[in-house]
Amino acid sequence: MSSLPEFSFSTTADEVAAALAAEIKGKNGIYLAPPSNLIQFRRWSNPISTVLITGTSIGGIGFETARVLAKYASLVIITGHNAERLKLSEDAIKKETPTANIRTLLLDLSSLESIRTAAAQLEDLDALHVLIHNAAAPIGPFKLTRDNLESQSATDHIGPFLFTRLLSPKLLSSNKTTFTPRVVWVSSSAHASVPAFDVNQVVGMGKDAVTEGTYEPMKVYSNVKAANVLMAVEVSRRSGGRVNGYSLCPGMVYTNMHQKEESLATLQTLGILGADGKPSTDKFAFKTIPQGASTTIVAAFDPRLDDQPGAYLSNAAIANETRAAHSADAANAERLWTQTEEILGEKFAF
Repeated sequence: MSSLPEFSFSTTADEVAAALAAEIKGKNGIYLAPPSNLIQFRRWSNPISTVLITGTSIGGIGFETARVLAKYASLVIITGHNAERLKLSEDAIKKETPTANIRTLLLDLSSLESIRTAAAQLEDLDALHVLIHNAAAPIGPFKLTRDNLESQSATDHIGPFLFTRLLSPKLLSSNKTTFTPRVVWVSSSAHASVPAFDVNQVVGMGKDAVTEGTYEPMKVYSNVKAANVLMAVEVSRRSGGRVNGYSLCPGMVYTNMHQKEESLATLQTLGILGADGKPSTDKFAFKTIPQGASTTIVAAFDPRLDDQPGAYLSNAAIANETRAAHSADAANAERLWTQTEEILGEKFAF
């Protein structure tokens, strides 16, 4: 572990994965295989490399994460709500790495029915070692899902919460004395842009719910990203050390999300994109997609995080000092967890 390099702003996903290749591939050993008239050795494998990544369309951080991990992991499950784009991602990964073991899973995180259907299709999995919540809804105009939930909250928090609950038995199955499964949330430094966490922006109900008249896209986004950070802390606590949660900021990265028509006006108003729809590189230090995906891979596999459950990462390293106090607050985490259970009408206990 001491020989691992330090990562930084400019480190790419490929560089991180190469350094952590042994962790991604798994651990091998040798045992004596009886009975036999001869001394016979066989290899045994304790793979820690079944990974599921949400939101893996080409041109995004999730795709880059999957592309790189597919070179080392025993199985990479990629998800998306569009079958055609999902197939394009699978084909692109396999073209680069023909030996990659890729499994596709249709998943619309804005639909509770789709989440349940997708989770049921993973019943054949013996174990899941790393679950990466990368998918996110566009930061755009007010929109309700088919479940009558605000779109950003549903896709970025409520859906991942339910998906984690449904897959928790698979995660727990991978818990060994030598390995603790991980759940990773791709959050944002924007979580710290609000002075206090407002749980009602994420899982408000009744008169406290966000409506079209009260909706502010960036206010909801910032609170949802704060919820991601809180979930990493709370999953670690509630699992009693059997699952480690981590959250991260990938940095300012120009991806396919920035190119969606519904997001354009908001991102231009914020100055993130210019009038031409391109990144405002004179105002912000943008990363490339490979640089942005590096922190996700660190959160998923760096063994130096083993004794840091709930940590928040940035620039491919632990950055708890930049995490807002409200997103590490136990009372906020408890309230968020409980109100999310109420929205879903079911409990989530490890």
